[in-house]
Amino acid sequence: MEPLAERLRPITLNNYFGQKHLIAKGKVLRNAIESNLLPSLILWGPPGVGKTSLSLIIAKQLKRPFYSLSAINSGVKDVREVIEKAGENTIFSQEKPILFIDEIHRFSKSQQDSLLGAVEKGTITLIGATTENPSFEVIPALLSRCQVYVLENFSEQDLISILDYAIKNDIVLKNKNITIKEYEALIRVSGGDARKLLNALEMVVNTANSFEEICITNEMVLNIIQKNLALYDKSGEQHYDIISAFIKSIRGSDPNAAVYYLARMLKGGEDPLFIARRLIILASEDIGNANPNALLLANNCFNSVNVIGMPESRIILSQCAIYLACSAKSNASYMAIGQAYDLVDKTGDLPVPLHLRNAPTKLMKELNYGANYQYAHNFDNNFINLEFLPETISNTTLYEPSNNIRENELRNYLKKLWKEKYNY
Repeated sequence: MEPLAERLRPITLNNYFGQKHLIAKGKVLRNAIESNLLPSLILWGPPGVGKTSLSLIIAKQLKRPFYSLSAINSGVKDVREVIEKAGENTIFSQEKPILFIDEIHRFSKSQQDSLLGAVEKGTITLIGATTENPSFEVIPALLSRCQVYVLENFSEQDLISILDYAIKNDIVLKNKNITIKEYEALIRVSGGDARKLLNALEMVVNTANSFEEICITNEMVLNIIQKNLALYDKSGEQHYDIISAFIKSIRGSDPNAAVYYLARMLKGGEDPLFIARRLIILASEDIGNANPNALLLANNCFNSVNVIGMPESRIILSQCAIYLACSAKSNASYMAIGQAYDLVDKTGDLPVPLHLRNAPTKLMKELNYGANYQYAHNFDNNFINLEFLPETISNTTLYEPSNNIRENELRNYLKKLWKEKYNY
C-alpha cells in the first residue's frame, strides 16, 4: 500500500491545506485556474508545502495532459523528448499540456534554455517547483516568461488540521481508534513539512499498532521517532537544506550557526570531503581577496580531512568553518567573473590587440603581432600604461573591490596605477 502522504495527496482545491493567499476564493491563482487562463509559472516555497500537489490539482481541474520531470535525474534530451510529445498531443487536443519540473533550480542554464522555445510558443504551460529563490536560480529569459507564486510555510494550525484530517479520512487510519492528545512533537519533527509530518504519524501508528486504542503523546512520538526516523537524508531535500544553511551561516559571519549545521551534517553521516569541498568554493566566492588566506586554509582543510578521516576530521572542519565565518567577506571575484562571462556572451570573440598577440613566426611578426608591446618589468614600479582589453570594450571595469581593509588597499593601488582609465 502507498505511504500515508501519498494516500492523502489532495486531488481538489477544496481539500488542499494552506496557501490561502493564492487559492482561496477570489485569490489570484484560484482565478487563473478557474478561468483557464493559466500562465507558465514557478512555485517557490519550502519543502513539503504542496508544490507538487498543487500542480497535479491544476492539471486535473483544467483537464490538461500532464508531464512530469525531476531536475535531479533529467537532462536536455529528456526535456526535448517531453516537449516533442507535448507538441504531438497539442495536435489532437485543444488543451495545452502542462510540463511540471520538480526542483527546477537544479537545472543548468542549457537545460533551462531548452524550455524557452516551447514556453514562448505556447507548446506547453510550464510549472516549475523550487525551494530556492528563482531570481538567482532561474535564468532571466525563462523567469520573464513565468509568473512566480510564493508558497508559505504551514502554520501550526494547518499542520494540526492535516493530522486531524488524516486520522478521520485515511482509508487505513480511520478504522483505528486513534487520538492525538499532544501535537507538539509531531509538528516539531516535521519541520513544517507536511510529507514528513504524515510519515511521522504513520510511523507512530504502525509502531503502536498492537494497541486497541492509540493515544499519541509527545513522549511516545519522540521515543519512536528517535529510534526509527532518519534525521538527515543524504540524498533528499534535507541534504540540500542543511548544506545551504551551513554555507549561508558562514557567509553571514555566524560561527555558532555554522558549527551547529556542521554537526547536523556530520552526525547524519554526510561525507566530510563534500563539506570540505564546499568550504573551498565559499572561501573564494564569499571571502576572496578580502582575506586570501581563507582559500589556503580551506584547501589545507580538504587535504587534511582526506588524510585524517573521521572522527578527528570534525575538529579540522570546525576550525575551518569558524575561521571562514569570522573572516572579512567579499564576493568581488565572483561578481567579476560573472560580469566577464556576460560581457563575452554579449560581445563575442573580440580581436586581441596586436601588441598583446604572440608572434612565433616571421609572418606574424610582419603582421605586427606583438609590435609595440612594452615589458612591464622594464619600467618604474614594474608598470606601464598599456591597453590590454579589446578596443571596443576599452576601459570596462569588471573587478569592483569590496569595502574591506584588504580590498581597499587593492583599490587604492589600482587607482594609483590606472588613474582615470578604470572606475576605482
